[in-house]
Amino acid sequence: MSVGTAIGYAFNKFKDNALVWVGIVLIAAIIQGVLNFVLSSDNFVLGLIFSVIVGVVALLIQAALVRGALHEVDGIKPAFGSFFQFGNVVSVVIAGVLVGIATSIGFVLLIIPGLVITFFTWWTFQFVIDRGDEPIPAIKASAQAIASNGGTLFVLALALVGINIVGALLLGIGLLASIPITIIAGTYAYRVTVRGHVA
Repeated sequence: MSVGTAIGYAFNKFKDNALVWVGIVLIAAIIQGVLNFVLSSDNFVLGLIFSVIVGVVALLIQAALVRGALHEVDGIKPAFGSFFQFGNVVSVVIAGVLVGIATSIGFVLLIIPGLVITFFTWWTFQFVIDRGDEPIPAIKASAQAIASNGGTLFVLALALVGINIVGALLLGIGLLASIPITIIAGTYAYRVTVRGHVA
């Protein structure tokens, strides 16, 4: 696997199904924006409950995008409904929460540990959704898989961060393309690393 191949593959997959990918990212952004606006309160308890709801929705949106990317690397062009074809919602949420807690602790410890945790847990949702792993085994599997080709994957991660920065600079509109490309490229790397090939 090479960085250029992963990004090129993701760009082509996005281009061939751009309307659906842009639509799903736009819908996700609207949902989160509305929830952030509606679910706001000065009351501490209500504010905490609303934050949990918004956080869970964000995790499910992330999982939906990963599900769509898994379809792409399996040779299936996803439709809107395809993004929500995962049944292990509880495992997805628990895995996301565990990764979030670990990452937050890492960032408190002088930032670098947080970046390291973010990198090695990159494919947690892929393992949960694709293989049906439980949260902790999925986190361990992600770390082991990424460690097996850490140098190349680190460069890919940096490249994808750069792509999203450029997308954000384009008045945020570029994120409609950069987010799908990032997720597809990362999932392509996952599939090649774990199975040695994509469909």
